[in-house]
Formats: sequence, structure tokens, C-alpha cells
Amino acid sequence: MAELPSINASPLIYLSRAGLLDLLQVIAPEIVVPQTVAAEILRRGVADVTVLAIRQNDWLKITPTPPVPPEITAWSLGAGESAVLSWASANKNTEAIVDDLAARRCAAALQIPVRGTLGIVLTAKQRGEISAARPLLEKLRKNGMYLSDKVLNHALLLVGE
Repeated sequence: MAELPSINASPLIYLSRAGLLDLLQVIAPEIVVPQTVAAEILRRGVADVTVLAIRQNDWLKITPTPPVPPEITAWSLGAGESAVLSWASANKNTEAIVDDLAARRCAAALQIPVRGTLGIVLTAKQRGEISAARPLLEKLRKNGMYLSDKVLNHALLLVGE
């Protein structure tokens, strides 16, 4: 289990829209939301489901992050992705939860453990926290998460579905 993983906006948005935010606690009992990511989400307005989620769940810890190191800045990522990777880089026994492909590539290059929204669902299935991944992944797709049929089917094969 990761120790205080940090999360970007898109996984929070997809999971909260689909009513699946609690799946994050399969990864860790607390999740760091860097201040930069929280500010991005809060701009969505007080009635937004993700805004409500970060305000109502004290296990989502809004936390200042260290300065972005040059090796992350060089990737020209968004502010949220950079903040998440900076947190994970500075806190070695953790991971970054991001969906953005460039951020995932940066994490791999810097040897930062990374997981996306899809990986959260697959982990929940592997750990027996959910009986089937397909309905949850379909729910995420209906709530705005892009996931091709090819990737979906390959992922489901990995967890025996």
C-alpha cells in the first residue's frame, strides 16, 4: 500500500462523478491533493460534485507541495500534474495518481510509481474489494473518462474478466 499518494484532478473528477471516490481508499487511507490541484478543482464552483468531495472527505488531504524540480519542469506538464509528481518525488515511499500520458511518461522516466484511474479499479478488483471491474469502468466511461474498447478489454483480461 502506498503511503500518502498524491492525486491529480482528472482521477478525482472521474471517480467523484461516477460515485466511486471511495475506491481511492483501496490504495491508501489518506490521499494528498496538492494545493495546486485543489485550486483547479475549486474553480469548478461550489455545487460541483468534485468540489463537494474534497470538502466533505477529510481523508483527501489538501497539502502544500514542494517546489517543482527542474527534471519535472523540463516536461512542460500542467500545473496539477507537476505538483502531483513533485509531491511523489519528494516523498519516496509513495506514488502519483495521474491519467495524463505525458505525466505518466515523466513519472516512468524519473522512477516515480504511478497509477491512473483505470489502475485504481483494477487494484480494487485484484484485492477483492469489488466483484467486477467492467461495470465500474463502464460507469467511469459514461461519466467522461476516455477509455478505448481495446484498452478496456485488455485491462479486464488482466483481472480475469
